[in-house]
Amino acid sequence: MEFDWNNSPFDFEEPLSLRDVEESFEDPFAIRLLPDSGQLSEHSRYFNLGHSASGVGIFSLYRTNGKIFRVIQARAFTPQEQFFYDRSKDKTLS
Repeated sequence: MEFDWNNSPFDFEEPLSLRDVEESFEDPFAIRLLPDSGQLSEHSRYFNLGHSASGVGIFSLYRTNGKIFRVIQARAFTPQEQFFYDRSKDKTLS
């Protein structure tokens, strides 16, 4: 998986790092979603919910051409996103 970090459209906030965001895409339980809202779906933007190797839950908005990923925004999970991720992971493991 290759990422385009040139001229990143956002600044990383603690506790996130560039490495954490990349690791969240490699999480075997990561959830990738295509939004159904008009504006986001027109521009082929996707959501990723995954954990970094250090255990930080990260929500990312990104676009891709199938080879290169361009993260538009990334932040730590909200409690609701953590619940959704945990529920999906538990369902997969059972």
